[in-house]
Amino acid sequence: MKRYKGLLLSFLIVATIFVGCSSCSNRNEEKANIPEVEEEQVPDHKYTNPVASYSLPDPTVIQGEDGYFYLYATEDIPLLPILKSRDLVEWELIGTAFDEKSRPSWEPNAGIWAPDINFVGGQYVMYYSMSVWGGEWTCGIGVATADKPEGPFTDHGKLFRSNEIGVQNSIDPCLVTHEGKNYLFWGSFRGINYIELTEDGLELAPGAEPTPVAGTAYEAVYIHEREGDYYMFASIGTCCEGANSTYTTVVGRAESPFGPYVDKAGQPMLENHHEVVLHKSNKFVGTGHNSRLITDKNGEDWMLYHAFDVEDPSGRLLFMDKIVWDDEGWPTVKGLQPSETSDRPLF
Repeated sequence: MKRYKGLLLSFLIVATIFVGCSSCSNRNEEKANIPEVEEEQVPDHKYTNPVASYSLPDPTVIQGEDGYFYLYATEDIPLLPILKSRDLVEWELIGTAFDEKSRPSWEPNAGIWAPDINFVGGQYVMYYSMSVWGGEWTCGIGVATADKPEGPFTDHGKLFRSNEIGVQNSIDPCLVTHEGKNYLFWGSFRGINYIELTEDGLELAPGAEPTPVAGTAYEAVYIHEREGDYYMFASIGTCCEGANSTYTTVVGRAESPFGPYVDKAGQPMLENHHEVVLHKSNKFVGTGHNSRLITDKNGEDWMLYHAFDVEDPSGRLLFMDKIVWDDEGWPTVKGLQPSETSDRPLF
């Protein structure tokens, strides 16, 4: 009997050692497959760029009546993504502006690019571009509306195509409301123009014609009013060549939203003169197509834009930086480069 007990005890010891070693081996294999990344601890009052690490080109943002910020971007995410945030730093993807049935289709095989979100006449009005690469005379600008910033959006079709309005490469819309009237600014490297819209912003005003306001160096314009002056933010260079992208954010200033916009020396944007707001760094390139500026509780202005990470240039990521206004009232980003870590805005 003792012999059998001894054999049983020996068996149990061997089995325990085997199971323990096997378990240990599995854990070591699992550990070997998990890259050990040393995460940098960021204080609560700081944030790091990018604020969204997936492709969100050409961002446009608005604060809803619920206090949240809503962001829309070019259709790298199909059907045009909508994101939501309390603070411009932490973003949640909550849906899309369209579904398969409601998605605009007036330009065959085209993507939806460069939306511009606004609140007009008690509803959310989103202008958007439809284009294919190289389709500079068939591309155009359309408009959609929603009762809530999270959608769903109802498409109202195109406002115009390039070949209808007589402006080549009619993309990148931006709405400006001035003295109770709506004006659409738009264009991409073939001249920036504006035109008057109807009161609801859904059609061209009767008899309205395009008027040139800036030269052929620019696209993705946004007009910002500050202390009685108007600032035309725009992008120059190449937007979409990954680590080789040269996109740069620039600005000119005027006393009227309709210009003339000039640089610090008084030279006109109609002749492609401007001041630099933001350019590439060693780590991030293609810094452009900024959103409207958002002012926080401290009175600081913040700008969202897209850029590539040179280590993984697979998408145009979402960045944010504070605008610094100099003593002469000109805007820049600190150091003219994207920040890596910065203080959060206060909302």
